[in-house]
Amino acid sequence: MESMCGRFAVTTDPALLAQKIKAIDEATGTTERAGEPNYNVAPTASIATVVSRHSEPEDEPTRRVRLMRWGLIPPWVKPGADGGPDNKGPLLINARADKVTTSPAFRGSAKSKRCLVPMDGWYEWRPNPDNAAGKKAAKTPFFMHRDDGDTVFMAGLWSVWKPAKDYAPLLSCTIITTDAVGELAGVHDRMPLMLAEKDWDAWLNPDAELDPELLVRPPDVRDIELRQVSTLVNSVRNNGPELLVPAEPEPEQITLL
Repeated sequence: MESMCGRFAVTTDPALLAQKIKAIDEATGTTERAGEPNYNVAPTASIATVVSRHSEPEDEPTRRVRLMRWGLIPPWVKPGADGGPDNKGPLLINARADKVTTSPAFRGSAKSKRCLVPMDGWYEWRPNPDNAAGKKAAKTPFFMHRDDGDTVFMAGLWSVWKPAKDYAPLLSCTIITTDAVGELAGVHDRMPLMLAEKDWDAWLNPDAELDPELLVRPPDVRDIELRQVSTLVNSVRNNGPELLVPAEPEPEQITLL
């Protein structure tokens, strides 16, 4: 299977998120959609992330909620003709936990630019058996979320891409994935790397080396529920609370003799 988390939902306003986790809100007012619920977040969307940064070189780092482009752009990517990043390769929306410290695209960020990506939950598609005619069957979408409806925080990496003059620096991020565990492995073999609140500060600390234990520890999924949802989520044009509604069960097939 593909090792990716490619779609998720987030409905918490960044200002409320910042208040909840005791962070500085640097997201509100930077874009029109910053506070709007997004039930079908897709790659290249602007998303809220949590970082820890210094205001002054010698002060204590503080948590900040910042908007970033989902799909990391390494700082060494050259500008294109339009002044934006000339990144013809695949969108770096995910980074495998076992490769973030060695991959040229991610190892720089892994040292001091680690972030959290908050979300209500994420979507994954379970392959279905091909039909008798040999045609590839459509996949079944599921929504994974906390059973109490609270926000989940995924480990991520971020980067600052500095284009030619007259353009503002571009912040971008990627979500780290790991081996799926428990019931989730029956839907897809990969999942986002969830971090518990007790690990946030260690993960975000820009002055500390990355603790490899945080990358290899299996996520605790005891509070995660799976919900089959409508295939409406398959299209990024659909974006509303109906995407989270449990799917109607398939009608029972009755054979008349």
